[in-house]
Amino acid sequence: MEIRKIEAAEITAAVKKLFTDMNYFIGSDILEALKSAENNETSETAKNVLSQLTENHKIASSEEIPICQDTGMAVLFVEYGDHVVIENGSFEDAVQEGVRRAYIDGYLRKSVVKDPVFDRVNTKDNTPAIIYTDIVCGNNIKILGGCKGFGSENMSAIKMLTPSAGLDGVKEFILDCVRYAGPNPCPPIVVGIGIGGTFEKAAQLAKKATFRPINTKNSDSRYALLEDELLCEINKMGFGPAGLGGVTTAIGVNIETFPTHIAGMPVAVNICCHAARHKETII
Repeated sequence: MEIRKIEAAEITAAVKKLFTDMNYFIGSDILEALKSAENNETSETAKNVLSQLTENHKIASSEEIPICQDTGMAVLFVEYGDHVVIENGSFEDAVQEGVRRAYIDGYLRKSVVKDPVFDRVNTKDNTPAIIYTDIVCGNNIKILGGCKGFGSENMSAIKMLTPSAGLDGVKEFILDCVRYAGPNPCPPIVVGIGIGGTFEKAAQLAKKATFRPINTKNSDSRYALLEDELLCEINKMGFGPAGLGGVTTAIGVNIETFPTHIAGMPVAVNICCHAARHKETII
């Protein structure tokens, strides 16, 4: 396989478009789920909320304005081909510049502060983005991006379970997290779950799970069944759209897993609001 040269400017343009588009245009999987939920709701209030959400997405798309005022913090999962060379710049700088231009030129809210505790001064361009990179075989760069608002991010949690907790312990922790979150993450929600790996890997898996289309299932039938079971149990909680009651507290539950240590069973829950903004591009 030949080495492929990619201009840094091409990376910047692709990332800018990625984050602009995901803030303006809702994913088809989410839109279909909201319409389906509206048809299945028994509460008139819930139906009305879901109808308004759908109308909001139509307006955002037609006028190319943000779906939500919280345009999130930029997160990218990158599969970087080992036969790619970036010219006239670095990959890191090119990505950060793409995010910067998306948020400035796209009139997206800048929500990032440069220090978490002592110096909470806005960076004024929503950078730095968070970048997770895997080196893979090939001469392409695949970027899966998302912009995570913190109304839902603040409701996320991780627990280092031991194997003795078993499946029941996993389910109990996940459902407790959603129950504690209640109406705060702007339901109907998407629940991303990461199981396995280490402390930080489980959280990364959970975040990536929220970027997976909700009309897909885990490839392992056991986890696919668990996704369905958890979705059913969450919707029995009755929080409903906007927390005003109903049978649609969640529109999706996605689970991602990774091998782990014999002594551990980490479980992370990353809750995402109904917008669930994510998009993928291949360069």
